[in-house]
Amino acid sequence: MTTARSRVGVAVVNGLLYAIGGYDGQSRLSTVEVYNPETDTWTKVGSMNSKRSAMGTVVLDGQIYVCGGYDGNCSLNSVETYSPETDKWTVVTPMSSNRSAAGVTVFEGRIYVSGGHDGLQIFNTMEYYNHHTATWHPVASMLNKRCRHGAASLGSKMFISGGYDGSAFLSVAEVYNSMADQWYLITPMNTRRSRVSLVANCGRLYAVGGYDGQSNLNSVEMYDPETNRWTFMAPMVCHEGGVGVGCIPLLTI
Repeated sequence: MTTARSRVGVAVVNGLLYAIGGYDGQSRLSTVEVYNPETDTWTKVGSMNSKRSAMGTVVLDGQIYVCGGYDGNCSLNSVETYSPETDKWTVVTPMSSNRSAAGVTVFEGRIYVSGGHDGLQIFNTMEYYNHHTATWHPVASMLNKRCRHGAASLGSKMFISGGYDGSAFLSVAEVYNSMADQWYLITPMNTRRSRVSLVANCGRLYAVGGYDGQSNLNSVEMYDPETNRWTFMAPMVCHEGGVGVGCIPLLTI
């Protein structure tokens, strides 16, 4: 990238990977750059209205949404959306709570935000955003309070893994059933992972990197929902903390 970015937001739209905001070692960033895998190039695009790191980033109906984060002074409840067509960021309805390092994922056509912290307390609460009505709604809280955790949807379920609860680094994982509006524990990961990225691909979940309380991790675990097991996969070459992950569909010949 043209800028060093930790705690960066990552999103994929139309086969392009966006690196959004983050922390360059001195300042929180509002700048955004986009990677084109066909040309192997990075290009700067429109900046956010707010500087932020450790925010949640998702894509819904071709628009990028960033939720909360930390601007260098406080945790944020603000939410912005980006249109690739107009290259513009627009502020939308804020969350009910200030949340930094929350888990954010699209599930059943809504944006779900779980946990995180406001600088004083770590949450187990969760709320979702209905982009058709521009409103936020509370749902059942997680079984564990956590921030810096991974969140991803797979099939008819939403999954949460790892994080930090204020005293311990977590390997605990949970699954949410929206029909019952309840959370259930699943098999924990093999490794405690805070600042972990959780991503769904080809019917599996991948927990990528993180921090175990002593060192940054380059290891990767794969969760198979059919067997309820986590298996180590090939590790990353390196990892310096605060990794962001996005899945780009690649055409194979």
